[in-house]
Amino acid sequence: MSDGAKVGDWVQIERIVLPAGERAPQVPEDTQEKPLVMRVKGFAQHEAKLGEQMTVETVIGRRESGRLVEILPIYDHDYGRPVPELLTVGNEVRRLLEQPGAPEGSEGR
Repeated sequence: MSDGAKVGDWVQIERIVLPAGERAPQVPEDTQEKPLVMRVKGFAQHEAKLGEQMTVETVIGRRESGRLVEILPIYDHDYGRPVPELLTVGNEVRRLLEQPGAPEGSEGR
């Protein structure tokens, strides 16, 4: 299955947990207009093509079902762009700790 998953493949599924309009009342209006979607990565328990229903077993053994959206999904999250003001903090703290009168036990850090 070139456009599908085989048993044991690492895949990602998604399932709508709450449809748009059924979210908690305190959720902002623009969020209220979107469904709450759960995405889960795990090992395929049967063959399926992209877009079809799939059951996966997660690395901790939980079983979930949803629509197959990706085979061999990548981890594409990050912490965003560096904050220039934070780039030098480590060196600044080391310099402060090396100064006379620095807190006891701070040498060598």
